[in-house]
Amino acid sequence: MNSNDPNHSPLRDVAQSPEATARYLADVQRVLLDIGKNLETLAIETRVHLRRTHVEGDRWYHARLRAMPVEKALGQVLRNLNSLTEGLEKSAYKRRAHDEAVVNTAKEREEKELERQRKKNPPVLQAAPSPPQQDAQPQNSGYSGPASIYDLGKRESA
Repeated sequence: MNSNDPNHSPLRDVAQSPEATARYLADVQRVLLDIGKNLETLAIETRVHLRRTHVEGDRWYHARLRAMPVEKALGQVLRNLNSLTEGLEKSAYKRRAHDEAVVNTAKEREEKELERQRKKNPPVLQAAPSPPQQDAQPQNSGYSGPASIYDLGKRESA
């Protein structure tokens, strides 16, 4: 594509390749993890500063109570950041899985079509020649006898 094209978007090229998408998301994730480290340090330093800030007439726990909303907000930002980085990683895997599914779909459709053709036109099997039967005793295949004890009639069981 021409870079002078007004409709050209660099992310369009990235979105078309799962490898490029994975690299891009890994770069974004790396930046977010660096920001996360800085936010963790900020949260610790803020906690220390806010808990040391006492006003005249405070009890020992008043500074801690005033600091809790700020600490909670920073903690929530860190949790959201961690879930965001996990989501980026998951989306890279899903993108690759999508391309694999697209490739496999064509193969599966071909296999299904072959199976349909086999069902519509089953191969013709030739009947096996029947073996010559002798007039000796009939073979007992187990199906001619009684099926349950109630079919025994006047016979005795073993």
